[in-house]
Amino acid sequence: MQSTTQDETVIEISQVSTRFGDHVVHSGIDLEVRRAEIFALIGGSGSGKSTLLREMILLQRPDSGSIRVLGADLQALGDDDAIALRRRWGVMFQHGGLFGALTVTENVGLPLREHTGLADGLIDEIAAWKLSMTGLEPEVGAQYPSELSGGMMKRASLARALALDPELLFLDEPTAGLDPDSAGGVDQLVRRLRDLFGLTIVMITHDLDLLWQVADRVAVLGEGRVQGVGSMSELSRMDNPAIRKFFGGPRGRAAQEQEQQQAGARSSGEPGRPPSKPK
Repeated sequence: MQSTTQDETVIEISQVSTRFGDHVVHSGIDLEVRRAEIFALIGGSGSGKSTLLREMILLQRPDSGSIRVLGADLQALGDDDAIALRRRWGVMFQHGGLFGALTVTENVGLPLREHTGLADGLIDEIAAWKLSMTGLEPEVGAQYPSELSGGMMKRASLARALALDPELLFLDEPTAGLDPDSAGGVDQLVRRLRDLFGLTIVMITHDLDLLWQVADRVAVLGEGRVQGVGSMSELSRMDNPAIRKFFGGPRGRAAQEQEQQQAGARSSGEPGRPPSKPK
């Protein structure tokens, strides 16, 4: 994991409150995300993870409080500034969000066609490069989303999120619906992207293996508030019941034991999990 300093704040969430009618989703949320870290949001159903993500990417506004992303106050942005800011981040949506009538190459190139004046041939070349970055073979570019496996869909969606060379990447359930082998490949890909390009990555996930493998810090949301923030190791030692439930069940214990075994293997110089092929 990379170490960062507190003055390298990329996202600052201050006293954010959100309601849907009488239902309180957020009640004074305070969080910060640091440059080049992998930061995860977890919590039970209805804890406000997805709502907070939507607020960070300008798809929804909180009722009160402030959110600053890459130095910009989202509540104060005009339309032109909002467009410029969106170009500095990429989003991989949970279900891919690819257009079914376009090939994979056309989907990946779409942000470039919308936001640049590059020629079509160059856009296709960049799209092919982005697909290769995510581990997909060149021939995948000619396929349509309906022809892809779940793992390939996730990678194609990630390639599109990377199209404009973002400095900030949002991942919504990047391993949801994947078999363990494909999910393991995503673990490695997320780490590699951060390490190679210095990306700041914010993700929502229920995948405890992914959290143990890649997250620098994790925020647990519950009852409208942040119940705790820290590394997975730090969170696993906290007594808060809202946090303990993520570590006390069989899935939590299995993921923790696997991480401890792999940490022991790394410290002794033994090989870890072998690379996974894209699926």
